[in-house]
Amino acid sequence: MYRAIIILVVCFGSIINLQAKDKSISKEVRKAKAMKDGKFWISPLVAPSYTPELGFLISAGGLMSFKTNPEDSLIQRSSLPVFVGYSTTGAFIFNARLTSFWNEDKFRLTGDFWFKSMPDNYWGKGYDNGSTFEKESTMTGYDRTWFWVNPRFMFRLKKDLYLGLNVDLNYTDASNYSMADDEGDATAFDDGYFNNDQRFNSGLGVILEYDTRDIPVNSWCGLYLKASATAYSTNFGGSSNYQVYDLDYRQYQQIKRKGSTLAWQVRGRVATNDVPWAELSQLGTPFDLRGYTWGQYRDNAMLYGIAEYRYTFQKANGDLSKSGMTLWAGAGTMGSSVTDMQNVLPNVGIGYRLEVQPRMNFRIDFGVGQNTKGLYFNFNEAF
Repeated sequence: MYRAIIILVVCFGSIINLQAKDKSISKEVRKAKAMKDGKFWISPLVAPSYTPELGFLISAGGLMSFKTNPEDSLIQRSSLPVFVGYSTTGAFIFNARLTSFWNEDKFRLTGDFWFKSMPDNYWGKGYDNGSTFEKESTMTGYDRTWFWVNPRFMFRLKKDLYLGLNVDLNYTDASNYSMADDEGDATAFDDGYFNNDQRFNSGLGVILEYDTRDIPVNSWCGLYLKASATAYSTNFGGSSNYQVYDLDYRQYQQIKRKGSTLAWQVRGRVATNDVPWAELSQLGTPFDLRGYTWGQYRDNAMLYGIAEYRYTFQKANGDLSKSGMTLWAGAGTMGSSVTDMQNVLPNVGIGYRLEVQPRMNFRIDFGVGQNTKGLYFNFNEAF
């Protein structure tokens, strides 16, 4: 009798185990089929992080991917990572970054979409102000509400060459100045840039791109060159008249095998004329010199270079695993013009990568700068 019961329990346990394995296998099969068929897929995520400007942050979101036309074999899967976060400083953040491919890759729609409501700091314009004043002192604090809507419409001229339209809408409202006088005016800086009348800005520009990357969101090989010029004007409904010129060069070189990549980037940005303080060129974002406080270092012109080694681990059979790591080193400089950039901001860091969808990673980056550091959680590569 007891022997029969034991046999039944063992058999029942084996059936449950097999069913669990079947469900796991079935899920992977369904996922692979969905990817192949170009169907919508989402990888959800809840993760903590820490950045110098936000403090400790809890974020929830996910990586969404899809094919705009499942029957189109000439386009890649499009991606849309989305995050919503709340931090210990009382900051609320939303961001999304779209990369999409249409009509046999004859048309690309990309974009950055951000919203922030947060306690922030304004150090002033230039390297000296950024490196002199202490964060959260009575000289720098204020409350900031900011949004940025930046869709880019790219049309293929011929193989690997694209021409497009840049649309940039941004808004910054500053209040509760810690550095205000009795009448509420900001008095900490005399550069004239902390002007809250320059709230909304609207720009239109042209973009020229040359792109031979294999997968834009996680490139193993290829070259990317972008040149853009954008004019912001009161004629477009904005508050200020100024121009922004942006040059971006990236290259990716496979080292010995797939999943072992040396990537590097050199980027310069110059803003001219009546540039609002919030739209000056900035160094130290989650997508360049990671580890610095976003907004601490700003000026009319900036230039940075960064080199990153990305390595995906292998399984015992030689196939690539889902895990990898990255190491990077870089430096940037800024000034009031292209010919007036002198001081250097160094940057090094290490990161972990987990493939959540084919060639689309969840990344954890820890960056160290000049007397600062930060921990970042995000999808896809920084560049």
